[in-house]
Amino acid sequence: MSTTQSERLRELLEPLVASQGLDLEEITVDSVGRKRVLSVVVDSDSGADLDQIADVSRALSAKLDESDAMGEGEYTLEVGTPGAERALTEHRHYVRAVDRLVRFQLAEGGELVARILTVDDEGLDLEVPGVKGRKATTRRLPFGDIDKARVQVEFNRKDKSDEHAKNENDEIDEIDEIDENEMEEEA
Repeated sequence: MSTTQSERLRELLEPLVASQGLDLEEITVDSVGRKRVLSVVVDSDSGADLDQIADVSRALSAKLDESDAMGEGEYTLEVGTPGAERALTEHRHYVRAVDRLVRFQLAEGGELVARILTVDDEGLDLEVPGVKGRKATTRRLPFGDIDKARVQVEFNRKDKSDEHAKNENDEIDEIDEIDENEMEEEA
């Protein structure tokens, strides 16, 4: 039974990444000219901040230095998180994408763009945006019906926290108006 270099690296590095509270999502080894680049993608349910990335990068570098997993030649280690338009391939990816807009390639053909509302063991509850003034609808999508799924970047969506902040600012403006009126009445 032969194992690829990526599989050997995964066996070596995954426990170390897990000990840092992160999931090892992907490992790739690419040749760039005479150098090799080892790219390691990590993530967690709450995301990974720069300090966590730096810590795991140092730990991985030390582990690789004490092993022969990368062989003799020079290589560069790159540690990062999945991109904004990440592919969803694991159950945990769908859970992390709740409230995100996702483009689904369906197993029977066709495409669907919808927002993930909830995730369970069998599939997803989605909100399909309305078209041409129609209201959004909900739809159930079993995992077996999904061929591929990729998170979409949204530039103009109002965040729920933005709406909450707007409501709080409206209340503050109302209080300021009341204070001004009281001051005018006293004068």
